[in-house]
Amino acid sequence: MIRVLQMIGSLNVGGSQTLMLNLYRSIDREKLQFDFVLDHPDETYFAEDVKALGAKIYTMPIFRGFNAGEVRRDWGNFFYTHPDYRVLHSHVRSYAALYLPVAKRHGLKTIIHSHNTSNGSGLAAAVKTALQRPLKYQADVLMACSTEAGEWLYGKRACRSERYILLPNAVDTRRFRLDEASRRALRQELGLGDRLVIGHVGRFEAAKNHSFLLDIFQALKQREPNAALLLVGEGSLQRETVEKAVALGIAEDVILTGNRNDVPQLLGAMDRFCFPSLWEGLPVTLIEAQAAGLPCLISDSISHDVDVSPQVRRLPPEDAARWAEALLDPAMRRRDVSEYLIRAGYDVRSSAEMLSRLYLRLDREAREEAKR
Repeated sequence: MIRVLQMIGSLNVGGSQTLMLNLYRSIDREKLQFDFVLDHPDETYFAEDVKALGAKIYTMPIFRGFNAGEVRRDWGNFFYTHPDYRVLHSHVRSYAALYLPVAKRHGLKTIIHSHNTSNGSGLAAAVKTALQRPLKYQADVLMACSTEAGEWLYGKRACRSERYILLPNAVDTRRFRLDEASRRALRQELGLGDRLVIGHVGRFEAAKNHSFLLDIFQALKQREPNAALLLVGEGSLQRETVEKAVALGIAEDVILTGNRNDVPQLLGAMDRFCFPSLWEGLPVTLIEAQAAGLPCLISDSISHDVDVSPQVRRLPPEDAARWAEALLDPAMRRRDVSEYLIRAGYDVRSSAEMLSRLYLRLDREAREEAKR
């Protein structure tokens, strides 16, 4: 059995974590196992899930701007004491340039994976951008969730090289088929009844643009008073979001569920999916929403790779009234589009097969190089 080391930062709810858990569940675990490295050891929402599948979890120091030596030393000690690892797949890009060369010196093959298209703004973003520049030269494989995410991190030339792989953020489409009985039960549990439910799944962070989402919902409520907004997730801006909902007078109609492990059922309880992000890589949740048959209104800043079915409409993240009008369009109806996702390569079984072949090849190459 081959064990692949996944440097993923945290095991909280997020796009890369959801993707890797989907893939982990779908691979042949008698041939391959994933182990996870965290630099946020207190963020472990999915920890029990991955342990149940056979994973080990390790903790490493996070880079704080002044401890590059500590990061390199601890990674070096890890590889020295764990010589059986031959493949490192890094989903953390911000300071991967510190430990990828360490992995290479210990004979590992390395993958860097781009899950986003922006570092945000400010000094911290500028530092991350500078630290990311060597990655396309250091890693053996350059991977991305979308064309935009790949070109943003590696540049167009690198994305035309043989080292580049596009791995769609795939889902198990079977898990998202609508179950009417489950929909009715969950809507009753959440007090939704027969209301029009606008839904969103995502972390309460700047990129997700929850503030504008509340503006959209307020505008929609003026035309559809019986509507409700269902927000799934947690994050640093959650309190700020609640405070704005109170200030807008819509707090009683905004339902926050926190992090949940029944996202397929929650999507089944929604009627529309609204996603006005300021930037994204390729959000898994938008593939999940389409797998659930939901009509999706999304920001035009999101990668077009996510447009895999007729259920997606786009608008610029401005003019809340226009978004509200679009969400109330009678043509925005749920329908089964799972075949679109499968044909576009977004079914997790085909992605798991492709990734498994890559890991096996890299492991074989690492073994052969160690013999020389």
